[in-house]
Amino acid sequence: MLRVVDVASHQKGIITGSLDCDAVICKATEGTGYVNPYCDEHYQSAKASGKLLGVYHYASGGNPEAEAEFFINNVQGYLHEAILVLDWESGDNAAWGDSSWVARFCAHIVALTGINPMIYVQRSAASQCVGLGDYGIWLAEYPDYALRGWGDYVEPNYSGDYAMHQFTSSGNIAGWGDVLDLSLFFGDANAWLAYAGATGQSVPTPQVQAQNYEQPSVQPSDTTYIVQAGDTLSEIAQRFGTTYQSLAAINNIADPNRIYPGQEIVIDGATAEAPAASAVYYTIKPGDTLSGIASTYGTTWQWLSEVNGISDPNLIYPGNTIRVR
Repeated sequence: MLRVVDVASHQKGIITGSLDCDAVICKATEGTGYVNPYCDEHYQSAKASGKLLGVYHYASGGNPEAEAEFFINNVQGYLHEAILVLDWESGDNAAWGDSSWVARFCAHIVALTGINPMIYVQRSAASQCVGLGDYGIWLAEYPDYALRGWGDYVEPNYSGDYAMHQFTSSGNIAGWGDVLDLSLFFGDANAWLAYAGATGQSVPTPQVQAQNYEQPSVQPSDTTYIVQAGDTLSEIAQRFGTTYQSLAAINNIADPNRIYPGQEIVIDGATAEAPAASAVYYTIKPGDTLSGIASTYGTTWQWLSEVNGISDPNLIYPGNTIRVR
C-alpha cells in the first residue's frame, strides 16, 4: 500500500520532495488550453526525493481526442515513469455524465502512448467510468471534512473494484502547513510502475486471495536495509524474521508507522533469517477484519496479531500483506 498526495497550482509553494508520502500526482493540464505552470517544479522535487509519480488531466468536456493529445503533448518527459490520470469531475465539464467521452479520451491515450490511464471519479459517479476498458479507478469519497492523517483512513461505501482511494481533502501531514488531498494506492511500487507503463511491468489484477510468496534469502551479514516506497516497518520485520518493535528500538524510531523511502534501517544480523518457504501471505482487502481473516485460514486473530506485529487488531489497512500461516 502506498500513501499518495495530489497537488495542483493551489499548492504553488509546496516542496513535494519533503512531503510525508510515497507518491505524488501533479496536475498537468486542463481542457486544451491550460498547462499548470508549477507542474514540472512539483514533479521534479518529488522525483529527486525518490517518490513515485503521476500526472493528471482535468477534463473540460471538449473534443476528447483533442484533450488527450493536449495532455500527452505536455507530459512527454514523464511517460513510462508517471501514472497518467483522467480527472473526471462535474465542475467546468461540459461532457459530465457522458461515459462515451471518458471511453474516447482513454482509448486515445492508449493509442498515443500504449499506456492505460487511470480514472479519478467521485464514488457517486463511478458508474460513468467503470466497464469502459482496462483502466484503474481512483475513487474519491470522504467520510467528512475533519482533519485526517495517514492513520485516519476510512473505507469507501463502494462494492466495486478500485486501485486507489482518495479518502480526504483535509489531509494533515508533515511537509506542508495547509490541507492536502490524501489517497491510498492498494499495491506496491511495482504495481504503480506497471500502471505507469514502465518497461518490463504489466498492470496487475486485483489481489483477491492468498498467495504463497517466495521470500528472498537473507543472510546474517545483511545488517542494514534501505526503505523502499510502500514499505512498512512490520513488513520489513517479517522479511528479516524479527519484530517491528525490535527494529523501532534499534533504530530509535519513535513512531513505527512513519518510515520514509531512502531511510536506512539497521537490522540485527543475529536474528535475520528468511521466513519458512511454506508460509502463506494474504493481502488485506477493503472490508476485511482480522478475526474474519483468522477464521478463513483456521487460526486466531491473536496469533495473526503476534506474528505480524499488529498492536491494535481493530486497525488493519487494505493493501497491507500479512502472514496467515
